[in-house]
Amino acid sequence: MIFRARHLKFTFPRPALVMGIVNVTPDSFSDGGKHFDENAAVALALKLAEQGAEILDIGGESTRPGAAPVEDKEELRRVIPVIERLALAFKTGRPFRPAISIDTMKPAVARAALKAGASIVNDVAANRCDDEMWNVVAQFGAGYVAMHAPPGLHAKHDRRADIVRAISAFFSERLKKLKAAGVAADQVVLDPGIGFGKNLEQNLQLLAQLRIFQKFCRPVLLGISRKSFIKKLFGAKVNERLPASLACAILGLEAGVQIIRAHDVAETVQAIRMAETVLAKQRS
Repeated sequence: MIFRARHLKFTFPRPALVMGIVNVTPDSFSDGGKHFDENAAVALALKLAEQGAEILDIGGESTRPGAAPVEDKEELRRVIPVIERLALAFKTGRPFRPAISIDTMKPAVARAALKAGASIVNDVAANRCDDEMWNVVAQFGAGYVAMHAPPGLHAKHDRRADIVRAISAFFSERLKKLKAAGVAADQVVLDPGIGFGKNLEQNLQLLAQLRIFQKFCRPVLLGISRKSFIKKLFGAKVNERLPASLACAILGLEAGVQIIRAHDVAETVQAIRMAETVLAKQRS
């Protein structure tokens, strides 16, 4: 299985990719604006790359419940200088060159980010009606993460719904729409959208049945780092959710997940490389 993102090509099976999170926002749930400053965001991204992140996900708009929307101009102001500096840094002799991902719902921001050096569009609003974003992705040959979320991101799913079947149907329908818009299957990553509009039981059901999504023969991304469902289980504050996040990452790995999105990159890399080593012994 191949994942293409502009000039980059990832061939699976291979060690799982870790996507490091860089929030250039004043109001993200995980860091509360700690890296809102451009210099701080760049420094964090370089640190995460050194720790083993092969993808850096740069976001300029918080998607936590209740977050204020951000206009295109402001989001561009936040993320484009960071992407430009990282793209330049990775061209000037550094031993690591991770892919740069833009975490955005806005086609204009995606286009500017790709021009600035990004290779992947991480779209939490993949449940969209128009194809403007997909046209941008097709034009640049960019990688595209299609995340499942209800319209409005945090609208609640029916508690009685079979969430796994609903997301399977969503992925099937999105892949058809993406193909019609000129986005090839090998450009697409699927993300079940843990936490977005799902209740605790639905999140746990998804984690228990992740392997089902392997039927699409596309890389699956799991974003579980510091998610609020961990608080619902254990009462853990944001900075106390690493153990559960790592447990979910390893469960995802065992279920065939190819990309883990994480805040704590060094710890996540160590955990999944250990798990991969043991799983390889089991198969040998």
